Amino acid sequence: MTQQGAALQTYNNELVKCIEELCSKRDELNRQIQLEDEEKGRLQHDIRVLTEKLSRVNESLARRLTARADFDRTIAETEAAYMKVRPGFRGFIFLSFVVFQRYFSLTKP
Repeated sequence: MTQQGAALQTYNNELVKCIEELCSKRDELNRQIQLEDEEKGRLQHDIRVLTEKLSRVNESLARRLTARADFDRTIAETEAAYMKVRPGFRGFIFLSFVVFQRYFSLTKP
């Protein structure tokens, strides 16, 4: 029986070693899980911050695009109005020049 007792003791010791090894591996896995969970929290925070920043940038971009469209429309309307009055404006400048010349020719001694 002592041989059986010794064999049982050996098996018992090996079983205890295996259990300790499993516990050690579990502890290491728990440490890795904790590290990844912390990284997940940091990444989620970064995503929230970036999402808020993206929202602000999108709002600013929309305002600027609207302002640019307003500028484009104003420029187009002003250019169109200028093209309509330009021929008459040339005549006005020429007439002003003629009147100016006559005025000075009359005021010369």
